[in-house]
Amino acid sequence: MKKLVKRLGKKGEVEELKREIARLRRESSRRIKGFESQIKSQAEEIERRGKEIEGLKAELQRRDQQLRENREILTRFKKESSSRIKALEMMVKEVSGELGKKEEDLRAVKKLLDQKEMELNRLKDEIKSRDQQLIEKEKDMESFKKAAEEKILKLEARIKELEGKGEEVSGISI
Repeated sequence: MKKLVKRLGKKGEVEELKREIARLRRESSRRIKGFESQIKSQAEEIERRGKEIEGLKAELQRRDQQLRENREILTRFKKESSSRIKALEMMVKEVSGELGKKEEDLRAVKKLLDQKEMELNRLKDEIKSRDQQLIEKEKDMESFKKAAEEKILKLEARIKELEGKGEEVSGISI
């Protein structure tokens, strides 16, 4: 009778361990899915930011080209005005006014360009930070997964050990 109680106790312990393993597997699966979801959303955010940066780069290139063209125009105007100074004094005054406006436009474009560069640098820093966070999340997920797998393996080994002892006990009582 005592052997039967011990065997039932060990079977109960085995069942309890099996339930614990099942619970750990469900919990691990749920947490891993949560980590994967976070990683996916962060990856999408990074991709979106990357596209945004590419758009800003294209805009910066376009504005840089416009700036170069404006500078070329400005240079051409200066050369033309110096060669025509004596003959076209009235035209020089008009051109000077246009040059001032172009320089003001250039300053405005340069200011905007500087702002866009600052925004680009900020976005780059933010992406670096997100990348680091993503790496940390992946490390955390791998660490958790490894710990859960080790615990499951230990519990399965314990079950096999208990099942082996249960078979020995049932062989003796027969």
